[in-house]
Order: sequence, then C-alpha cells, then structure tokens
Amino acid sequence: MTAAAGTSPSEPEGQRLAKAVAALLTCSRRQAEQYIAEGWVRVDGVCVRTPQERVAPGQSVEVDGQAPLPTRLQPVLPATLLLHKPAGVSTQAALDQLTEAAHWSGDTSGIRLSTAHLRGLQALMPLPTPASGLCVFSQAPGVVRKLTEDAAFVEQELIAEVQGRDGMAPGGLARLGHGLVWAGRPLPPARVSWQSETRLRLAMKGIAPERVEWMCAQVGLQLQALRRIRLGRVPMAGLPVGQWRYLPMGERF
Repeated sequence: MTAAAGTSPSEPEGQRLAKAVAALLTCSRRQAEQYIAEGWVRVDGVCVRTPQERVAPGQSVEVDGQAPLPTRLQPVLPATLLLHKPAGVSTQAALDQLTEAAHWSGDTSGIRLSTAHLRGLQALMPLPTPASGLCVFSQAPGVVRKLTEDAAFVEQELIAEVQGRDGMAPGGLARLGHGLVWAGRPLPPARVSWQSETRLRLAMKGIAPERVEWMCAQVGLQLQALRRIRLGRVPMAGLPVGQWRYLPMGERF
C-alpha cells in the first residue's frame, strides 16, 4: 500500500512518518510505530525504522505488501539477545555490535527484528574482555532476575586453550575441579576434562570466568584463550563470531 505524504497548516514541513502510516493503514499510532520499527515501511523506496522521521510533501510512503494486518502484528514483548562476543571486546562495548547488520541470518526464533528490541538492554553475566563466546543482553525482567539474583546457580560451560600440560603436577586436573581456595574459601566444585592436548572444558557454577586464568596457574597451566559456549541450558551452537540471535519463546536458562 502506497500514499503520498501531505501537509497541514500545523505541519508545514510535512508530517511524522508514524502519523502518515496510521492514516495509510487506518490503524493506531502505536501500531504504526510498530510497523516502522519492524522494518515494514519504506519512504521513497528506502526502509525507515524511525517513527518520528518527517516525510515531506510528495514523498512516497509504502507499507510492505507482506506486512501482517494490524491485529496480527507480533506481540510487543521484552527481548533477549544472544551474542557471540569477539575476544578483545568488553561486554559493555559489545552492546554496540547489536545492530541490524549483525543479526544472524540463521536465527530460527521467528521473532522479527524491531529497533525497540535494541533499547534498554542489560548485559548479564559478562565475560572478561580477553574472552570470547556467549553473552546475554536482555530487557526481560525474568531473564534479568535469573542471571543476576540466581547467577550462582547457572552453570557455565567454557573452553580454555592452555599451555603447560606436560609440566602439570599429578592430580592437577582433580585440583582444578575440587581443590582450589580463593580468598580463604574453597571454590565451588567444577567439572573439568581434557578435550585435546591443549584444550580444557570447564562446567562450573558460582565461579566467575575471570577466575579461570588464576585457577589454571595454580596447577601449572597458562591460559591462552577462553570461550564460553553455554549458559545454563542455552548453547551458543553455530552462532558466528560478532553476530547475535534472539532467545526464542520456550528456551530457558
């Protein structure tokens, strides 16, 4: 559906795009803003996702023919985004990588990207800057609560690239899992196993990823790289570095 933008004495510079879309579709202003935020609207053939954008007289406003009816727009719900953070980028700086261009094409959540999903996100259970892997950013109160108040009970699975296996003391692997003391207190137990000659797998609760380098040093290993591949029941799976996907309905940490 297409229409030309008009003007009124109170809007000599054209009208807000949301108002033009609401008139075009005979829908509410809120629904019009959702159409725009979800990328259904084009102005002069160019997708515009900013509802407050002004359209000048004569500009063409078009709504994608595949757009749903106003009553069938996707529910407006808080979103949770999963990012494969690159090494060397802080978790806070990684917020800048949550863009439309970095949305993974393999996302099977069925959630249509909306610019509303990219606002007000909280970084949860952050990774150290040198580490890579699964990072979580959420607007959803339940997810935020789970990964803050209950973070100590959420298992993290990490892959550590290390050097020094040949010089590791006997029983070093067992110590990593059950025998280390930090600040006068035993660390919670962890499940630790070799994946290859230089790769350790750690599954742990209540231990911050920042501690892994220290843990390795206690048994004669030098940490070279660290990557988180799972948080609770949510795996990183095939998510490429620097890209993100939605946490779909039904997937829980």
